[in-house]
Amino acid sequence: MSGAAGASAAAAAAAAARMRAEEEEQMSNYSPAELNDYEFKIIRSATGTFKHAHKLQTILAQEAQCGWEMVEKFDNGRVRLKRRVEWRERDATSAVDAYRTAVGTSEIQLAMWIIVGITFGVGLLIAVVIMSKH
Repeated sequence: MSGAAGASAAAAAAAAARMRAEEEEQMSNYSPAELNDYEFKIIRSATGTFKHAHKLQTILAQEAQCGWEMVEKFDNGRVRLKRRVEWRERDATSAVDAYRTAVGTSEIQLAMWIIVGITFGVGLLIAVVIMSKH
């Protein structure tokens, strides 16, 4: 993959992330009481894990150990959760990271695997072309 192609892919990924962040902000209509009594987070899956009901339920069960409950599912890659602020007191003794925001492969890891795959594929294609000329 050329430097220009890599930069273009990175710019496209950054633009998509900005659009998702704007969408999430627009969908955050909370009352002052909710903001005082609750905290919110969004967990993300770069591979669309939340499309599988059993995987979503497993993840929500893990999050529930820290008091988190699902508010809404944006899509197969994002779920908004909330919990009462009192749950913070239990975080130190929890076996689960109460503030995790990603499950499974992260977007960065996925991007790296895609880049490695493309680089390997291009290298293999070049090798095949060179070998076929000899």
